[in-house]
Amino acid sequence: MTGAGNSVALIVGAGDAIGAAVGRRFAAGGYTVCLARRSAEKAAPHVEQIAGTGGRARAFSLDARDEAAVAALFERIENEVGPVEVCLFNAGANTRMPALETSARLHEQVWRLACHAGFLTGREAVRHMLPRGRGTLLFTGATASLRGGAGYAAFAAAKAGLRATAQSLAREFGSRGIHVAHLLIDGGVDSPAIHARRRARLGPDAPPPEPGSLIAVDTVAAAYWMLHTQPRDGWTHELDLRPAVEPW
Repeated sequence: MTGAGNSVALIVGAGDAIGAAVGRRFAAGGYTVCLARRSAEKAAPHVEQIAGTGGRARAFSLDARDEAAVAALFERIENEVGPVEVCLFNAGANTRMPALETSARLHEQVWRLACHAGFLTGREAVRHMLPRGRGTLLFTGATASLRGGAGYAAFAAAKAGLRATAQSLAREFGSRGIHVAHLLIDGGVDSPAIHARRRARLGPDAPPPEPGSLIAVDTVAAAYWMLHTQPRDGWTHELDLRPAVEPW
């Protein structure tokens, strides 16, 4: 499927890296892109960038952990912008904390953002897509979706839960025309946040990353576009991306 008329690609968790790149790619494919994040003001530069290339985009404020807010956002977009044909859940919550220092509150907060919010987003997307008999529902996963690492008890639990949620939705609604796909990002993404964490860990004078050791955000966006445009007789549910130098 490619965008036509007022078809919408909604990105929940539309940050400055993957979310913005996916927005650009789907706008180039003809979709009206709706960028939803905690503060719509922070998405304004990406809306302007898309508009500057002839695309259509709008920004919305959303706390994706709030059930009523998620439902209201879908209703508003469907009524004011157009039918949501594609929905990406891309919220993060990548938290590293030793298990003995991980409070119950932190564990629950990470789960609410990285897993529970994904369920709420997916459920509302399906509610609107089912009557049309079509739609693509995408989820951003991570290495932690498959295995827990030292210091990542909260994050791994949440991402594994999100993966299971995506599988459940795919098995329940795939035969009814909803393509549910989970993209495993197994490696660092070339983004300001990753570079900041690297400097904090290695020091400001650390050498730059090895070329090709980080995944470009446009590479991630291209993978999402490919998943969305697959024919129905050959849908992929899970796809993993990693740099060639990444051990696995």
